[in-house]
Amino acid sequence: MTAIANMIANTLALSFAGAGLLHMAAPHGLRMAYRRWQFARGFYYVVGTAQLFAALFLAIPQTRIWGGFLAGTILFMTVVSLLNHRKYFHAAPAILILAALAPAMAGTI
Repeated sequence: MTAIANMIANTLALSFAGAGLLHMAAPHGLRMAYRRWQFARGFYYVVGTAQLFAALFLAIPQTRIWGGFLAGTILFMTVVSLLNHRKYFHAAPAILILAALAPAMAGTI
């Protein structure tokens, strides 16, 4: 695995860990956003748990491919949800992070 791919994967792992911890802390604004978009009550805990698992899998080179699959699924669903609610500007960073998964997976297959 190249050093650049490893650096990207670790950066993504830190990003997913931060997002997962934010979802597990569930600040009021996050809970209201989930409620406003009519997600199930407590769904932010499910998302946070998935993000923490993605971070863990991305951080360990032997499980990095599974972290890539999980992170890709999370990001794809995030982009679909944002586009569905016409939050085009907010979907752009998620799309860029989704694109960053490919170089992070370099050398894992």
